[in-house]
Amino acid sequence: MKVLLTLALCLSLSLAPLADELTVERIFSSPSIDGESIRGLKVAPDGSRVTFLRGKESDYERLDLWEYNLESGETRLLFDSDTLHSGDENLSDEEKARRERLRLSGTGIVSYEWSKDGKALFFPLAGDVYYWKVGTPDAKKVVSTPEFETDVKFSPKGNYLSYIREQNLYILDLASGKETALTTGGGDTIKYGMAEFVAQEEMDRMTGYWWAEDESKIAFIKVDESPVDEVTRTEIYAEEIKMIKQRYPFAGTPNAQVELAVINLADKEVKWVDLGDNKDFYLPRVEWTKDPDLLTYQWQSRDQKELIMRSVRWPSMEQRELLKEESETWVNLHDDLKFLKNKENFVWASEQDGFKHLYLYKVDGTPVRRLTEGEWVVDEVEHIDEKEGVVYFTARKDTPLESHLYSVPLQGGEVKRLTTRSGFHDITFSKKGNSYVDLFSTVSTPPQVSLHAPSGERITWLLENEVDEDHPLYPYLSDWLTPEFGSFLTSDQTRLHYRLYKPKDFDPKKKYPVIVYLYGGPGAQRVTNSWGRHFSQYMAQQGYVVFTLDNRGSYKRGKAFEEPIYRAMGTIEVSDQVEGVKFLREYPWVDPDRIGVHGSSYGGYMTIMTMFKEPEYFKAGVAGAPVTDWRLYDTHYTERYLGDPSDEGDVYQKSSVFDHAGNLQGPLLIYHGMADDNVLFKNSTKLYKVLQDNNLPFYVMDYPGKKHRFSGKTTSMHRLNMIRNFFDLHFGVRR
Repeated sequence: MKVLLTLALCLSLSLAPLADELTVERIFSSPSIDGESIRGLKVAPDGSRVTFLRGKESDYERLDLWEYNLESGETRLLFDSDTLHSGDENLSDEEKARRERLRLSGTGIVSYEWSKDGKALFFPLAGDVYYWKVGTPDAKKVVSTPEFETDVKFSPKGNYLSYIREQNLYILDLASGKETALTTGGGDTIKYGMAEFVAQEEMDRMTGYWWAEDESKIAFIKVDESPVDEVTRTEIYAEEIKMIKQRYPFAGTPNAQVELAVINLADKEVKWVDLGDNKDFYLPRVEWTKDPDLLTYQWQSRDQKELIMRSVRWPSMEQRELLKEESETWVNLHDDLKFLKNKENFVWASEQDGFKHLYLYKVDGTPVRRLTEGEWVVDEVEHIDEKEGVVYFTARKDTPLESHLYSVPLQGGEVKRLTTRSGFHDITFSKKGNSYVDLFSTVSTPPQVSLHAPSGERITWLLENEVDEDHPLYPYLSDWLTPEFGSFLTSDQTRLHYRLYKPKDFDPKKKYPVIVYLYGGPGAQRVTNSWGRHFSQYMAQQGYVVFTLDNRGSYKRGKAFEEPIYRAMGTIEVSDQVEGVKFLREYPWVDPDRIGVHGSSYGGYMTIMTMFKEPEYFKAGVAGAPVTDWRLYDTHYTERYLGDPSDEGDVYQKSSVFDHAGNLQGPLLIYHGMADDNVLFKNSTKLYKVLQDNNLPFYVMDYPGKKHRFSGKTTSMHRLNMIRNFFDLHFGVRR
């Protein structure tokens, strides 16, 4: 069962402008109970309780495991992380990197998993593993070693725990307590059962091993990182500088080599899957069917224009091609392969008609029928009820700005919407499918959590989060601003969606400064009717118009909307943002000489490109953790959109910021985490040098010890106020 994505909840916001004080105490990133954050909501497989992690919001949030009992209606603490472990948690480098990729923050119990039958759960804590059987009073430490265990899993029947230790795969028999090392050759550049860097960072594959349904076998990968270039990068902290050796696959350079094997647990026999003579490929997905002798894997070409799913039959290792997806640009990956219990069919998602839709196949790869269609996209399959013959999925059928839950018969038929409230619904079904949790929000409704029957009927509130007199947001409701959503046609007749905040006490006779708050890159969407991080709300409270536009290249509008960035990053995205500014300039209350731009990561890249390429429209900018040279980013992401750097043409040069740096006219502030291992700090220092060599003034704020996410309360406060002060200074806003 997936862990619900946390949505931003703004608590204790001082929204009214203050003269000489910090105007924001905290921007939170999850729903809350009594000022504490909650995350990791899961319905127990038997549907009897909802479990979640809860902790005090701080720079180093300490999380504990709680439950809400549906029968009694009571909420109680299951396990206090301080009681089980006190003192520092010395995370291994592998665990630090894994948590960064998973976007896990905090300390204590940061993750947990239920057994499939709902009779037990486990959670890692401080490098060891604790196991709790429902009905017993205490959690038992079942793995306790000096080394750090990562990627811990239950076996399908709950008889074993599996995990990685020092680059090898282990299993633990929970009945006998016997531990078995399934691999022993891991170490240095060889890793067993572990996902390689680009799989974690770009393919959303965080594991390197998979259990067969009957616990008889495990498929696992062997990763050899020796072909990957080893670089030495610095992590600059306040009181020390660390020299980190990292194997980083820069665009155009060799990737790690990956092999796939199956081990039979009864006799420990290992058989290797023939992946072909070409070793330069990706292995984005591996999954067992409901037949414990039939494994599937997805093979993706290095240029990502071809994706093939094959099956492998144990013990002969005979292979069969089940389906192939091809594109002249790239094939998007997804997690919507769902094998049915009847062992005869599977559901698959495809963009073959330009929009992501669901299809039913026979297990031998024969197409059966299309399940959904139309000029809208499916988000993901949430649950399949084979007994009733129904597929439950989230999608953007009614509007790309909202995600709703729908159902469609496996036999084909009408798509039915089950969620009724306009807004954004993040859905998690119980494993039995008899209920689901709905994390709902709108742009003005803080996240609410409720339990529902499959019909959509609400069973109970889990966290109503009503903004009453006791709610932290209540004192600021009189200042709360509701944005406008709209769309317009570009000069080439493409419809773009936007969100617009007007300042408090808006007067159409006045002229206001504007901030274009953007991301602009692929795989993301910013204009949604959902609760979010409240930079826009905050800056509007400071007297700014704040405008966000989803340009071409972004997500949830279909493949044709994404593809214009192919081999042309930094072109159509910039042009669309200029169209947005032209649209804004039609309003008499917009000051065309005070239009700024801000974004982070790809948004930082976009900030720089708009400032460099279109200085007439963007007068000041703040760029966070920007990519400046795509040769400095990783293979899988970069080559998907720009191709191989060695190909003919100057695609990479045109997509970098450097050729356009001489056009900089307005003030530009760049900030970066000095320990960033995703968008390397070198991206910014390389730009610093180019601007200095061209005698072009700019501003810098670098954050010691910070990674790509800039986590931490004090850092968030400092960064937000820095951005506000920068625009205040250069747009002449007085406090």
